[in-house]
Amino acid sequence: MIVTVDKSAGFCWGVIRTIDIAESELESLKTGEQLYVLGDIIHNPMEIERLEKRGLKTITHAELGSAKNGKVLIRAHGEPPATFDQARAMGVELVDATCPVVWKVQERIKKFYDKGFQVVIYGKKDHAEVIGLIGQTNGEAIVIKSVEEIDRLDLTRKTVLFSQTTMDKATFHALKLEMQRKIGELVVDSFEEQAKEFHAKDTICGQVFGRDKKLREYAGQNDIMIFVAGRNSSNGKVLFHICQEANPRTYFVEVASELKPEWFEGVATVGISGATSTPQWLMESIKAQIEALTVPATAAV
Repeated sequence: MIVTVDKSAGFCWGVIRTIDIAESELESLKTGEQLYVLGDIIHNPMEIERLEKRGLKTITHAELGSAKNGKVLIRAHGEPPATFDQARAMGVELVDATCPVVWKVQERIKKFYDKGFQVVIYGKKDHAEVIGLIGQTNGEAIVIKSVEEIDRLDLTRKTVLFSQTTMDKATFHALKLEMQRKIGELVVDSFEEQAKEFHAKDTICGQVFGRDKKLREYAGQNDIMIFVAGRNSSNGKVLFHICQEANPRTYFVEVASELKPEWFEGVATVGISGATSTPQWLMESIKAQIEALTVPATAAV
């Protein structure tokens, strides 16, 4: 049986940057200092555990004020302006490791909001990144996940559609087309000029979307696929379903202990892939575990 790891899988550059910043800060800590991170640094429990062993401590927003004996890392997902204001007021030093792609989306949303646009975000309202995006609009942005939710919008207003960076393009473009169609149906003359002012900004990360085609090709080349990701990873859920579409014999695991020997019976090729928050070392570890599962009992003696 041949077991391989998808060469296009693993951390995106935004996550690599955040992890690098965290490790650099940990190495430069003085005696008695502590490095905190506001929320899970990434949605992968194994990588979180690795960094915690190096000294990183995860805290909640409610605990921000107690983090004065060190620095607080802002993770790749970013934070709303209120978090930065709160930290300054409390005298807490922040290390901003927001992914530059996310930061750019925040900046663009604020510009449209300041111009009086109704800001619509395709995403998950409780996701850390989306909370940061909503914060650019004083909490006024409307978050939707499906075409059916378009009815919640006031399309007589000038409107702009953005996306959480880890969502899927197909739904984003479906939302765009349906909003354009509904705006085109508006017949009230007094609303006509403003209703025509609609913008759709595809802010889905290119590294997420770019993996779609490569993942489909790779999944189709293997008898079965093991997809490795944290269960809270939004990006992981999107890529897992893409993988499953290309290869129905795709199994989701968060840790190696979830592997089942019966998955590999009669299998010639196994592919391993993961989310942009899945570390390379974890996929390699799972590869080794799969290979160990297939070693004949007599060979281990």
